[in-house]
Amino acid sequence: MSKGRDGAGAGGGAAAVLLRYLREQNRPYSAQDAFSNLQREHGLGKAAVVKALEQLAQQGRIREKAYGKQKIYFADQEQLPAASDAELRGLDAQIAALSGQVQELQQSCRQMEAELKDLSSSMTTPEVAKEIKELKKDCESYAEKLERMKSATNHVTPEEKEKVCSEQKLYCREWRRRKRMATELLDAILEGYPKSKKQFFEEVGIETDEEHNVVLPAAV
Repeated sequence: MSKGRDGAGAGGGAAAVLLRYLREQNRPYSAQDAFSNLQREHGLGKAAVVKALEQLAQQGRIREKAYGKQKIYFADQEQLPAASDAELRGLDAQIAALSGQVQELQQSCRQMEAELKDLSSSMTTPEVAKEIKELKKDCESYAEKLERMKSATNHVTPEEKEKVCSEQKLYCREWRRRKRMATELLDAILEGYPKSKKQFFEEVGIETDEEHNVVLPAAV
């Protein structure tokens, strides 16, 4: 008989603990969640938690809702004390303040993400040191080359440069003239030639500039 009374007392204790917990938290919990949250502090077994929740739901003291094979339990909102106007205003003020904090944190997160992106794409300190070393080496090489050029005695005079440029223009003009003459002559021959232009060139042994990737300089 004493064992039955102890079991009832334990069940009643579990129900009281769970009812108070659900009302204080005012959010849904599964039996497993409630057991995990309360077992250490109150020493409740899982079977006792499941049984107490089912009893509270049957008594109408809490609400029960099934999602597939799982059930969740939550406080009956109609049994909770109604908040006064002052409490509602206080809650609204808290919500507004927390919303402002959320916006500030979101903005801060966006800024930090942008900074992180910039830092991720930037060179590291060892990479910068290596780049500086290579640039210094290049500068030294260019300085030596410049010095050799300054000390050289075979500089091209402006007159010599002008002469070379003039000769290049003359040769290019002659190149164009001869190429035009050759093209006109070949076109005239090909009008009566029974085969293709390619076959004619192969038979005669003509090589074109294009075959050797030779490009005539632009006229100046």
